[in-house]
Amino acid sequence: MSDTIAAIATARGAGGIAIVRLSGDGAEELLGAMFVPARAAKPFESHRLMYGRAVDGGGETLDEVMAVLMRAPASYTREDVAEIHCHGGAACASAVLERALELGARAAEPGEFTRRAFLNGRVDLAKAEAVMQLIGAGSRAAARASMRQLEGGVSGFVKGVSDRLTDLMALIEASTDFPDEVEEEAAAARLTDDLDSLIREIDVRCDVRGARILREGASVVLAGRPNVGKSSLMNALLSQERAIVTDIPGTTRDVLTERLSLGGVAVELSDTAGQRDTADPVERIGVDRARRAVESADVVLIVLDAAEPLTGEDAALLRGADDRTIVCLNKSDLNEAVSRADIEALTPALTLDISARTGDGVDALLEELTRRVAVTPVDGALVAQRHIGLAQDAASALRDAVSAIRAGFPLDTAAIDLRRALASLAGITGQDATESVIDRVFSTFCVGK
Repeated sequence: MSDTIAAIATARGAGGIAIVRLSGDGAEELLGAMFVPARAAKPFESHRLMYGRAVDGGGETLDEVMAVLMRAPASYTREDVAEIHCHGGAACASAVLERALELGARAAEPGEFTRRAFLNGRVDLAKAEAVMQLIGAGSRAAARASMRQLEGGVSGFVKGVSDRLTDLMALIEASTDFPDEVEEEAAAARLTDDLDSLIREIDVRCDVRGARILREGASVVLAGRPNVGKSSLMNALLSQERAIVTDIPGTTRDVLTERLSLGGVAVELSDTAGQRDTADPVERIGVDRARRAVESADVVLIVLDAAEPLTGEDAALLRGADDRTIVCLNKSDLNEAVSRADIEALTPALTLDISARTGDGVDALLEELTRRVAVTPVDGALVAQRHIGLAQDAASALRDAVSAIRAGFPLDTAAIDLRRALASLAGITGQDATESVIDRVFSTFCVGK
């Protein structure tokens, strides 16, 4: 924390601008040694962007740049922070960074700028993690969830629950220390009611499926026997010729995956090998992979050929349909051999008439997919796996407390479980976090952030 650290804060590669960032007590001095303003020098004004040159030790120009000094505590790290905005690309930014290191700065470790912001009290651990989640967001929905966390949605929820648990701890102590004034039976009834309410609130915010979809995207898998039009339907959903389409059964032999965005949610769309019994060892591997993909999918599109009678393979897929399934009755533009009513008699899964060739029904399918993968987090919803795990630990401790109270144990026994819950919740925001926890969180960050 006593060192002045430096790093390139922008992504590597060609670009319009690259930013070299410094933080620490020596940031202003280093900036003065490596930046020459275009106009007559006067003391740097905090938070004022200046035009000039970055120079080496001999005064030679490294690059034409803009620079800004942000004095503590009004900075990202609550330390003096300086940034030099140079031309993008490896050469200019690397030269400026090397000059900063020559002047005595130390190369920053991954996440060290945000780590200093946390250690200096500018953000808690949940907000710090939201920074990296926002950088790595793969969809608008994930970015919005990360922004809510950065703005304090998770921290506010944790604080609210913790404050209510602290009040309940005080009630337990009062009933123990002043039994004549605080009746234990009344206190026990209030405790169980309030704890049940808190457990429900925590459970609502621990939407494991929704959090995973926000972090990783939703998985949509097309399944069906060969030549029912899975690859054609995939191309229609993507609006591009991505999958190979032929009349030869078994053309698709592996899982082909593409990404698209539906309602701001990232979706991984997978075309799979036609499911049938086959002696071809390569095709059999593809069929096995197809079945595994179906098992783990968020949404399964069972594709059937409306121009042919149902086969044994079709019937087997329909028997396995569940609430994740949409049955796509493809080739609806041809003479009908099987109808939607025929399918609905076999499975309660939603059935849609589709023509991948003409595009009929594709928009309706996209609307249904958008609805099924949509995630609408409640205020304070938890997205990070670490946060969900700690919140679930807290809820488990509260359930133990409720069980103890209802079993007739003294109220101060339940206080032990409430302290466990408080400790788990504190782990989300980083109160009293151990060095190993802090190291683990910031090890996932990129250098320069």
